[in-house]
Amino acid sequence: MADLSTQYMGLTLRNPVIVGSSGLCDSVPSIQRLEQNGAGAVVLKSLFEEQILIETDCLRSDASEHPEAADYLDLYVKEDRLRHYLDLISGAKAGASIPIIASVNCITGSNWMDFARRIEDAGADALELNVMILPCDPQMHGDVNERVCFQVVERVMECVNIPVALKLSHYFSNLANLLLRLSRTGIAALVLFNRFYQLDIDIEAQQPRPGDSFSTPHDMTMTLRWIAMASGMVECDLAATTGIHDGEALVKQLLAGANAVQIVSSIYKNSPAVINAMLDELAAWMARRRYESIGDFRGKLSQSHVEHPAYYERVQFLKHFGET
Repeated sequence: MADLSTQYMGLTLRNPVIVGSSGLCDSVPSIQRLEQNGAGAVVLKSLFEEQILIETDCLRSDASEHPEAADYLDLYVKEDRLRHYLDLISGAKAGASIPIIASVNCITGSNWMDFARRIEDAGADALELNVMILPCDPQMHGDVNERVCFQVVERVMECVNIPVALKLSHYFSNLANLLLRLSRTGIAALVLFNRFYQLDIDIEAQQPRPGDSFSTPHDMTMTLRWIAMASGMVECDLAATTGIHDGEALVKQLLAGANAVQIVSSIYKNSPAVINAMLDELAAWMARRRYESIGDFRGKLSQSHVEHPAYYERVQFLKHFGET
């Protein structure tokens, strides 16, 4: 039997399939079901800074004539949200044997020190910081968004001893340089990439509307490129996410250099049973290639190992026939 275990963030996972932060991981029974279907670890549904700030701002507006009441409501909302989250962590640790990774969705570099400490105290095995910044403000320079990433990482890492991962988007001016610098902060892993809320337009109503919430297999291509380029460059682990729907995609990301993958859409579209199906495909492929462990081939096709590394840097289409 092939050894499917992998090392990620200093944790030993029984296999490289992690269920990403989502509603799939918001209750103990759901987490137990994911474990039974083969998940190597789970990332809990995120604690959203933006949602907390919106709620507290609304309450402060309602209590604007009573500053002391506004302060109390602000503290109550934050404490109530955090208490429910801490209960989920402790319940998941008691009810499941796979690693439990907490998740905080950040939009600023503040507010998270106390939260991070208490998340660690509740028993989380690791913490994933999800920095979701869409650089759409023309008055904001790119280095400002980069600074937020470093502030979040540095402030949280001062407060906790558990491993910390950073999940971010590809919207940066020099992504390779940023990934390298972030990997040198002492974080345990980088998770590539965030999937943002998708937008569509209703041409009859002439109104914007939500797009498809779920990824498709084609969405994996950008992540695959950057995992392959980063795996021989960064000084931390890598997890690939977005567009990973089957065992073949799992194998590709491991060959590119990922330590693990995170899946969500494939479970929503099918069922948790897709996890074991992916693992069966991985094991069968390893058997055909006579690989005994993931370490035998992980990163074999990263940019630093292939014969023509410039292939990963190609950005223009080449004609397959005739002139190039």
